[in-house]
Amino acid sequence: MADENQIDLDDPAVQGAIAAAVEAATLGLKNKNTELLGSLRTTKTELDGFKSQFEGLDIAAVKGLLTKVGQDEETKLIAEGKLDEVITRRTERLRTDYDTKLAAEKTRADKAEAFAAKYSDKVLADSIRAAAIKAGALPEAAEDIILRARGTFKLSEDGEAIATDRDGEVVYGKDGKTPLSPLEWAESLRETATHLWPRAQGAGQTGDNGGKATKKWGEYTETERAAIARDNPDLFKKIQATKGT
Repeated sequence: MADENQIDLDDPAVQGAIAAAVEAATLGLKNKNTELLGSLRTTKTELDGFKSQFEGLDIAAVKGLLTKVGQDEETKLIAEGKLDEVITRRTERLRTDYDTKLAAEKTRADKAEAFAAKYSDKVLADSIRAAAIKAGALPEAAEDIILRARGTFKLSEDGEAIATDRDGEVVYGKDGKTPLSPLEWAESLRETATHLWPRAQGAGQTGDNGGKATKKWGEYTETERAAIARDNPDLFKKIQATKGT
């Protein structure tokens, strides 16, 4: 009986049955193994592709750039479709930058203009002062004459003192051809501002000899009488006494 129940492992039928059982038991593992190998091959191919794309790149720098892009507010806005807001912000930055530069340029221009005006004023004043002295005006009257000249003269682009009227037209001298010069203008003040010139020598205070009038009322011009009344009241009284004589 023992011999009848013993399995002959060398029996081809037994070996075939064992092989079939092993095949059935390992089929699932083989299929899974094949699937894993396929996935590995695919992954390797993809990695090789990425490697070729990034070959020569500084990975650390790329990571830093990606981080910056991720944090950049405008990039986020663009990603969110808020393009108008991005344009508005950039326009505002440009406007602010422009306004800053414009303000700086205006400040520079204002300083240059103020300097030029100050320089022009000094040149004009020096020109009038020289003309007044040449015309024989009192040295202490120079500032008075300069103040009077400001309403008549202005400095040209060539640095010349030019007389103009209220409409900005050039004023001509006595010859009607030559522009009125500071000297001719200063000399004309003798008739309207006699106190700006020295009194006649030997005339005491204003044309008197020891307090006695040398001319009568009618021999003085109205301008001269006005100047005497202002500068020498005593002499003016004496001249008044000669009225009708």
